[in-house]
Amino acid sequence: MFRKLQTLFPGVLSAVTVALAAKFLSEHYGAPVMLMALLIGMSFAFLSDAGTHTVSGIEFASKQLLRFGVALLGLGITVQQIASAGLGVLLITLSGVGLTIAVGILLSRVLGGSARFGLLAGGAVAICGASAALAISSVLPKDDPDLERNTVFTVIAVTALSTLAMILYPILSGFLGLSDEMTGVFFGATIHDVAQVVGAGYSVSDLAGSTATFVKLLRVATLVPVVIILSLVFSGASAQTEKKSLPIPFFVLGFAALVLIGSADVIPETAVAFLLDLSRWCLVTAIAALGMKTSLRKLGDVGARAIIVICLSTVILAVFVLSAIHLFLI
Repeated sequence: MFRKLQTLFPGVLSAVTVALAAKFLSEHYGAPVMLMALLIGMSFAFLSDAGTHTVSGIEFASKQLLRFGVALLGLGITVQQIASAGLGVLLITLSGVGLTIAVGILLSRVLGGSARFGLLAGGAVAICGASAALAISSVLPKDDPDLERNTVFTVIAVTALSTLAMILYPILSGFLGLSDEMTGVFFGATIHDVAQVVGAGYSVSDLAGSTATFVKLLRVATLVPVVIILSLVFSGASAQTEKKSLPIPFFVLGFAALVLIGSADVIPETAVAFLLDLSRWCLVTAIAALGMKTSLRKLGDVGARAIIVICLSTVILAVFVLSAIHLFLI
């Protein structure tokens, strides 16, 4: 056990150091922490070269820490929150998630790309940006040589678009004359990352901010069934390349269990806050490690069609949600 920790320590420490640097930049300059972790990590790609003593730790951080962080996200959602949503808001949120994933797959295939990339991109846009991309990537078959590259590209793209949306969507909602509540629904159902949803919502009003956060958590809750379904669909392909005792990854079961535990209100609020903060640190560290495993040259091979898929999926989701709000909620 001690020898194993010795082997993992240098690589994990490198990823944590990058995560700390990304957090510093985020807090002091307003830069998206996930994007900073990726970009800084990519500048240390030489640490993941074969033969270096940091390889195993970086691999551990990019996979095991990632899954642990995703599982802990379940504490941020409760069954009561989901049940208390109005039927209209619930239908808009769920329909938007399903539509966006389908659109991502369709666009990718039409443009000559793979269905798996469309699934990855569509899922990231539909659910919760970088976190969803990482979770979906973790259950896709590992026989795809482009999986890590596509994951990194998707994280960069959705983070950039989410930041852009945080700036533009409040202007758009004001132009359209949406009420604060409807503005919150729009932000929560369309902006990719949680931090940007909160930033956009509270820049308008407290009501818009709280509504946006709540709707966003509804979208995050769909990560469980989506990842479970994908696990079952791809379990046959995964079984050919790796041994799995369960068709559903353990971290997904952990996510679902923590939703139920959090709903039962048996964990003190301070402990929940600590664990959610730990979850964010795990995800930032994991994405830093993923950046270390990524070559800028290979990332450039993704091509323009991948950008088109993510941008069009984002626009289609926004148009759908705005149309649904005007049809069913106003």
